[in-house]
Amino acid sequence: MKHRNFGKEQTEVSEVGLGCWQIGAGWGTVKEATAKEILSTALDQGITFYDTADVYGDGRSEKLVGEFFKKQRDKVFTASKVGRTPDLYPDGYTKEKVKYRLQQSLKRLQIEPLDLIQTHCIPRKLMEDGEIFEWLSDFKKEGLIRNFGASVETMEEAKICMQHPELYSLQIIFNIFRQNPTEEVLGLAREKQVGIIARVPLASGLLSGKFTKESTFPLNDHRNFNKSGKYFNIGETFAGIPFDKGVELANKVKSHVPEGFSMSQMALRWILDHDAISVVIPGASKPEHVRLNASASELKPLDEGVHQKLKGIYKNEVESAIQGHY
Repeated sequence: MKHRNFGKEQTEVSEVGLGCWQIGAGWGTVKEATAKEILSTALDQGITFYDTADVYGDGRSEKLVGEFFKKQRDKVFTASKVGRTPDLYPDGYTKEKVKYRLQQSLKRLQIEPLDLIQTHCIPRKLMEDGEIFEWLSDFKKEGLIRNFGASVETMEEAKICMQHPELYSLQIIFNIFRQNPTEEVLGLAREKQVGIIARVPLASGLLSGKFTKESTFPLNDHRNFNKSGKYFNIGETFAGIPFDKGVELANKVKSHVPEGFSMSQMALRWILDHDAISVVIPGASKPEHVRLNASASELKPLDEGVHQKLKGIYKNEVESAIQGHY
């Protein structure tokens, strides 16, 4: 596993991390024993960066991460998020309530200070006002957190958040089907030394190349209940592309997978070939997914010709199919 420097402090983290949404909820049912095996496999693969949130399974993801790593704090970097619980979102934000939610996360994670807390796709007006970042700065001074960042939905939101001088990181949707950050955000983040966390790297599995138009998902899987963006931003589900169209586009991408790569390895390698990316955080519902994702770190960069072909597919066919603001 290769490592990269992350944020203004240049903290070293594994370039492939683990997104812990799956072990909380929203992707079907992942049993506790399986979740622990996923975390164990990630550690064995050299993964040091773990991203969770208080709303993933109403705290379940944080509890699992906290319990598993309570005796191994020196081996991992733990990031969580705050801002989407019903008492806060969309218009209940106060400093006291945000601090309470943060303290609850610290208890579940069994850690203090937390390496990184991120605002969790909060309303744009709060980002523009900036007061919530001042609250987080105060929590940093109090010793509750080491640093703070923002998880955002759009490139405009990313640029707004980077105006705050203490912002440590940005978490964005970035994958072969969401290439806009290469032109709008990555250069600015590099200039400001803001770490970039790439989420939804496989477009909710579309970029694994394993789905057909007949594929179905459990009732408690967001790929079933959030296809239209009914419950949260549509970009979090299949990168905002209608499922049937996404399968068609994935098949076109599949024709450019280099020899010796799986499609998911190519998709992750494509992200890692951008040096402004600090860490990519694919999730996993099975231990074997972790091993496959981690292996992308050891693969050689994609040829420039492959990058150009994938850029052409995005510009000519993918970009116009994306739903929602991005």
